[in-house]
Amino acid sequence: MENSIFVLGFWDYFAFFGYFAVLSFIGWWFGRKKNDSSSDYFLAGRTLPWYVVGSSYIAANISTEHFIGLIGAAVIYGISVATGEWSTVIAFTFLIWLFIPYLLTSKVYTTPEYLEKRFNKKTRLIFALVSILANVFAFMGPVIYGGSLILIEFFNLSPINACIIIGITTGGWAVWGGLKSVAFMDVLTILIMVFGGLTVTFLGLVYLGEGEGIFSGFSKMIDVNTGGIAWAKDWIDINVTNILKGSNVGDNYNRLSVIQPLNHDTNPWTHWVFSFFYIGLWYTVINQTMVQKIFAAKDMYHARAGMMFASFLKLLLPVIVVIPGLIFFAMKPEFLSSSDWSFQSEQANKTYIVMVNILVPTFMKGILLAALFGAIQSTVSSVLNSTSTMFTIDLYRDVYKKSESEGHYINVGKVSGIIFLGTSVLFAIILSTVTKVNLFVLIQALYTFIAPPFSALFLLGMIWKRVGGKDALVTIIGGFAMAGLLKYLEFGPLQDSTSTIANIIKPFANQGLITWVFSMILCIGSTLITKKPTGYQVSDDLVFNINGEALKEGLGTKWYNSIFLWWLLCVLMLVGIIVTFSVIL
Repeated sequence: MENSIFVLGFWDYFAFFGYFAVLSFIGWWFGRKKNDSSSDYFLAGRTLPWYVVGSSYIAANISTEHFIGLIGAAVIYGISVATGEWSTVIAFTFLIWLFIPYLLTSKVYTTPEYLEKRFNKKTRLIFALVSILANVFAFMGPVIYGGSLILIEFFNLSPINACIIIGITTGGWAVWGGLKSVAFMDVLTILIMVFGGLTVTFLGLVYLGEGEGIFSGFSKMIDVNTGGIAWAKDWIDINVTNILKGSNVGDNYNRLSVIQPLNHDTNPWTHWVFSFFYIGLWYTVINQTMVQKIFAAKDMYHARAGMMFASFLKLLLPVIVVIPGLIFFAMKPEFLSSSDWSFQSEQANKTYIVMVNILVPTFMKGILLAALFGAIQSTVSSVLNSTSTMFTIDLYRDVYKKSESEGHYINVGKVSGIIFLGTSVLFAIILSTVTKVNLFVLIQALYTFIAPPFSALFLLGMIWKRVGGKDALVTIIGGFAMAGLLKYLEFGPLQDSTSTIANIIKPFANQGLITWVFSMILCIGSTLITKKPTGYQVSDDLVFNINGEALKEGLGTKWYNSIFLWWLLCVLMLVGIIVTFSVIL
């Protein structure tokens, strides 16, 4: 299959810039009102309805990690990379039923602020600092780098110029208008991304069908990905050694199974089953970038309903950002013939761009590029807004200047946002010039290093009143020490080893699980020998209580807006997906 040169026509440019004109108008309209308080700027005055909460949450989550990294990873690894998206429904379940009531009744601006109320100030400061660093180097930097690949491919820009342009065009409204501008812009972004993503999937299946329709194309996609065609079987047989650590050429590998062995490079079954505990708790519940939308909800019902809406979007997401990778594999891209695994992984990052070029007609091409840039814009804006919020509220105001005017804090938020954006652009430039790693793999590896200690602490601290501030510090420090040790073993003594232990430790998902288990044990052990916390730190507003009134709020008043009914439907759909991609196919 030849990859033709990317050419944009007049109507493509019209659609692309038209989208940004509408998006900018929305950003201006909802940010035009003067922000009189920190709550207005950082939390949209706590006025967001459920559809904005859910849309903005998912829009912040979808980025080049998905359209560039995840689709590319699906070309290489198959359907298993979708498990991170589908398993999020489990995390959202805990968020909807357990954590939202306590996050909202605590009346905080940020999750670090919540952690101070529950544990102590040191825990708040450590979490805020780590979160800011993670936002710059694990979120914004890689996302801007992924966006630069698009500009390089489309407009033949240098990596440096591409990163600078992406940074400026995606972060501006977050600095100017605050969360309200970002959140309402995200509603349009989600609409365009879903429509555009489904279009690529549909056209890809039509292409594979070769005139016989979409069902014929789907059948061919399944056949090729299961090795039903000679070249595909040969590719799987040869490259299984790169996918399953310690395997031999010709060993079995099922590209259409969500259940993979422990030695899988990126998605062992432990990732599917336990990822909520060592990544999901951090990413969905205490990650300020995500949770800031929940803090900004009108009330408990809109917060819960917003996350219910987000759950259904998560079930749909792999159809948009994973299935195209399976389709592209079936189209037999030329780079799969290379014997260089790193080259294949790097070239797979361009999958979405190439598919748009090959499959999509003029005007629609502009819409799809707008969807891709919308994903970048929404993520950078949300991360930038949350980063400046934590810096201003948790570090500047709480530690340095506690009695300044509201306008002063808003200005600090804007200036710090510009500085963080510039730092992220510099990191993106480094990534674009020195690395060839798959974007999805890079980001997931960073997540599994950062998340486990905080996930363990938050889970135990939420359900067990015995956990105190000293236990929190022991868990965080010890957890990061274990994460660092595992990385040292991966790239040091075990780098060239093919032993069973090495094959289990090397996958970053397994490292995340090991670190989480160690952090849980450490926290429990510390808790049993330290003094029991007292007072507000263990009040019913901060720690789980089965009889707590907050758990019963915002569940809906009619059958059609019942949170329980929609949650049950979502869980049944998730079970159906697991059965389909582990038993049927």
